[in-house]
Amino acid sequence: MARRHGWTDEQINDLPNFEKRADFTDKEKAALRLAERVTHDAHSVDEPLWNALRKYFDEGEMVELVAVIGLFNYFNRFNDALQMQPTK
Repeated sequence: MARRHGWTDEQINDLPNFEKRADFTDKEKAALRLAERVTHDAHSVDEPLWNALRKYFDEGEMVELVAVIGLFNYFNRFNDALQMQPTK
């Protein structure tokens, strides 16, 4: 999906370092921060993060972001439990 949106293999392979990369937009970095927080500790999504997201997304888009993040977290856990290997 990331490739379809123009991300390079280098960006995808170095995703843990997105904050340091100049080739991610501020909007992308805000969404990636949300994804990281929801994935690692959803209770840590706080007002400062919501305020940062509001610079780039409206309320409906933020709900969609959380829904997609949650859905992909579910898929990952489901596939991990069944020891399924990703396909290309």
